[in-house]
This record gives sequence, C-alpha cells and structure tokens, in this order.
Amino acid sequence: QVQLVESGGGAAQAGGSLRLSCAASIRTFSSYTMGWFRQAFGKEREFVAAISWSGGSTYYADSVKGRFTISRDNAKNTVYLQSNNLKPEDTAVYYCAASTYYHTSREEEYKYWGQGTQVTVSS
Repeated sequence: QVQLVESGGGAAQAGGSLRLSCAASIRTFSSYTMGWFRQAFGKEREFVAAISWSGGSTYYADSVKGRFTISRDNAKNTVYLQSNNLKPEDTAVYYCAASTYYHTSREEEYKYWGQGTQVTVSS
C-alpha cells in the first residue's frame, strides 16, 4: 500500500523558513514525478512545486518562485520543500503527491496523496 507522510510543518514568522519533508512508501519512487500542493482555509488546493523523477527538472508556481526549492533523495524515498522568506499568504495545509506524468502541475494527474502538514506564517 502506498503511503506519503509529510512532516516539518509548523509555525513561522514572516521572513522565516521551514523545510517540509515527505517520506514515500513507493517501491518505484524514483519513477514518479513528485509534487507539493497547498490549500488555504476556504480556498481551493493549488499547485506549489514539482520535481521530475531524476530531480533534473523542477517547476514552481509564480507565487513561490525564488523563495521555495523542491528537491528529492531517491535513495531515501523522500521529497523536500525548502520554504524561505515565508509570507502570511503561505499559510496553508501542504500536501505532497506522486504522479506518473512527467512534469505536471495538474492536480488530477497526481495519483497518490499525503494527509498534509499545516504551515502557519504570522506577520
């Protein structure tokens, strides 16, 4: 059974940093595109970042470009989201997800999802 478990969320002040991790119990982890999405209270879930199976290609939402960095360690079956210069509008539940599509930001193309981790940024 595939499981994605996020960790590293919490509270931060504006301008601060958090590093989110997502541990995946997928036997063929290195063959999946991994993505991060987020959902703020009362809003729809939105794409944040994605990374190709090899880690050689990354893709970001305009709202986080230059502040967030996605990376992965295929030996550890883990994907990371380094979030710097956090803003109050980054407050949301952050989800990691796995897709068999290459380089996609489309939520419907992600097959497996974690339960999410809360990030709260205060001003």
